[in-house]
Amino acid sequence: MLASKSFIPILKNNPTEAKIKSHKLMLRVGMIKQSSAGIYSWLPLGFKIMKKIEKIVREEQNNVGAQEMLMPTIQAADIWKESGRYEDYGEEMLRISDRQKREMLYGPTNEEQITEIFRSSVKSYKVLPQIFYHIQWKFRDELRPRFGVMRCREFFMKDAYSFDISEKDAELSYNKMFFAYLKTFDRLGLKSIPMKADTGPIGGDLSHEFIILAETGESKIYADKRIFEIPVDKYKNTQDSLNKMRSDFSNFYAVTDDQFKSDEFNKKVSTENQIQTKGIEVGHIFYFGDKYSKPMKCSVDSKEGKKIFVKMGSYGIGVSRLVGALIEAKYVKDKMKWPKSVSPFDVVIIPSINKNDTSNLDKAIKVYEKLKTSGIDVLLDDVDENLSTKFKKHDLLGIPFQIIIGNKTNENQLEFKEIDKDAEMLDLNKIIKILSN
Repeated sequence: MLASKSFIPILKNNPTEAKIKSHKLMLRVGMIKQSSAGIYSWLPLGFKIMKKIEKIVREEQNNVGAQEMLMPTIQAADIWKESGRYEDYGEEMLRISDRQKREMLYGPTNEEQITEIFRSSVKSYKVLPQIFYHIQWKFRDELRPRFGVMRCREFFMKDAYSFDISEKDAELSYNKMFFAYLKTFDRLGLKSIPMKADTGPIGGDLSHEFIILAETGESKIYADKRIFEIPVDKYKNTQDSLNKMRSDFSNFYAVTDDQFKSDEFNKKVSTENQIQTKGIEVGHIFYFGDKYSKPMKCSVDSKEGKKIFVKMGSYGIGVSRLVGALIEAKYVKDKMKWPKSVSPFDVVIIPSINKNDTSNLDKAIKVYEKLKTSGIDVLLDDVDENLSTKFKKHDLLGIPFQIIIGNKTNENQLEFKEIDKDAEMLDLNKIIKILSN
């Protein structure tokens, strides 16, 4: 991509309406544009990053055997009345009527919809367990939408739903998602900690929030710092390993403020291991048994021929919210560095351009073409600006690697730099090797 042909509308200054890092940066570098309160258009740069996050989320869901589908954004009110949640959910639900005066709603979540789909198609225990997921837009009419994509009204979310014949089987499904979430956040370069949490309007009696540390987080967290040292990559998608994983994380105290008890914290965690800070929720999982299947008469025939209400769980990740969470975690002192896994480009070429001497731009174009033919996603900054301005711009954009073509460049060596590290002179083949790994 040539910078001169790309749509990246960068602002000179931080927008005054933005209060936190992610909102400021996303508006300033043209990742999003507000349409109305809490509702945003995703511009090419932000959309590309979000789609890369979505890809990782999808891969880890598939890896634990979840099956992707797609449910509508608009749902019938009847199924929510059947579950008993239509009135209970509150004013965050956007209720509407169609031209036939049928009551509808813009889905804030999909427990009822997936239960209705399942009960109409599955009658026997023989096809259980089942886990379904979709990645779709949701709407919750927040009273005070704020902080950009961190607390908005319309958001892009992965939600999954498990169906099992017994609580033991349901716990295994829960553990699979526990594992998938830790793997997902690890691939995004985030250290996420599962913490016992309140089930909220979803309901149920087992719930974990996945929290990353951030100064601007809305959740207060209390934890044993040793939980941050547990390596995710030592666990596998097997029943024994999944059980051990849950057990290992449960051995260390880690809760959000709604579950916090001072006496318990001081008793279980020594003073030197105590952490009291703030964090951002990046995922939430729930087990709620037959909370939805029972009122909605979603049952299957057991092996013994009895009707059993299926045991269910639900599992959410805010895909669009993760874009903001990554910025909150990675943006430091006016410098952003996207993890390689979700960066909008693998590398940016920054030539020093002189109107009276096009040699640097000519060299940059040759390097650009070579990188493209090698499968590297590259941005060439061919805009006529001085190098100082370009460096400041690319510190904001956060592309992790830079190739600088200026007075240090020669026939065989290019100045290659990773953000926050010193530059080194390397030949192009070596650079391609680094970028391809």
